[in-house]
Amino acid sequence: MRYELVIFDNDGVLVDSEPIANTILAGYLTELGHPTSYEESLRDYMGAAMHRVHDLVEERSGEKLPDDFEATFYARTFAAFQEELVAVDGVEELLGKLVADGVDYCVASSGSHEKIRVGHRKTGLDQWFEEEWIFSSEDVGRGKPAPDLFLHAAERMGVAPERCVVIEDSPLGVEAARAAGMDVYGFTSMMPADRLTGVTGYFSDMAQLPELLA
Repeated sequence: MRYELVIFDNDGVLVDSEPIANTILAGYLTELGHPTSYEESLRDYMGAAMHRVHDLVEERSGEKLPDDFEATFYARTFAAFQEELVAVDGVEELLGKLVADGVDYCVASSGSHEKIRVGHRKTGLDQWFEEEWIFSSEDVGRGKPAPDLFLHAAERMGVAPERCVVIEDSPLGVEAARAAGMDVYGFTSMMPADRLTGVTGYFSDMAQLPELLA
């Protein structure tokens, strides 16, 4: 493999959480008086850190979200995860191949550390990720589309950015990876390929990825 480190986004790439989280987010924003459809939530917030939700709502309405917004959103999301969340099809086989080939990997997610861990425990992916291989936008000042999170992950893993590859499924994540000077492959299971501009390549099935990275 021509890369020394594979950096995975989490939501929608490792765990199939985007439909769950965006359904809840759209419903909660609408409940608070900021009408948002599921499609609008995907368009505006998929792949983003929570501060983007606060910023866009205030920019558009002039109103701040309540202080307990994140706590309520995460409580609802985690409850739904316990009922519905599964790993993305083929992810465990892919991680097993990376381990067998001796290729390092980690996760760099816009989600909180708690959200990442809740999802991994529910799906069994926690067995594949050591604590020091998990990075969140909470660890840096700016979330995606800024490059900070990916650069932080590369530094902590001891790999130069140009030797890293990012696996993403959102336009904001692709933008962040490119800004970090990393190759990035776009997973098109939810996001149309034409929305993931600037990627090194596309794939729609995890089984396709090893050949792309070879």
